[in-house]
Amino acid sequence: MVFSQTLRRAAAQSAGAYRSPFAPKYHTPMHVQGVNVKTATKYAQIAGTFGVSLGVFAVFFLGEVPRVRNDILRQFPFFDQYFDRSIAPEDNPF
Repeated sequence: MVFSQTLRRAAAQSAGAYRSPFAPKYHTPMHVQGVNVKTATKYAQIAGTFGVSLGVFAVFFLGEVPRVRNDILRQFPFFDQYFDRSIAPEDNPF
């Protein structure tokens, strides 16, 4: 007994699996070891916030070290006058 191939059966065999036009449209999101784009964006935002806060802390914590203050921090235009620690001539005891 030989069965004739129908159009539906030929389409199902060529596509791999039949998908009903009435079924929900599923898709698999891209991920790398379980981290997708949404999760990576959330982690990057958290890491950026911690990085900025750590940088601001380092600027103000190390701002009193003379070598850091004069060689690094006074090179920025807005910090030049803020980190200027020159002694007024009237306060100089010598």
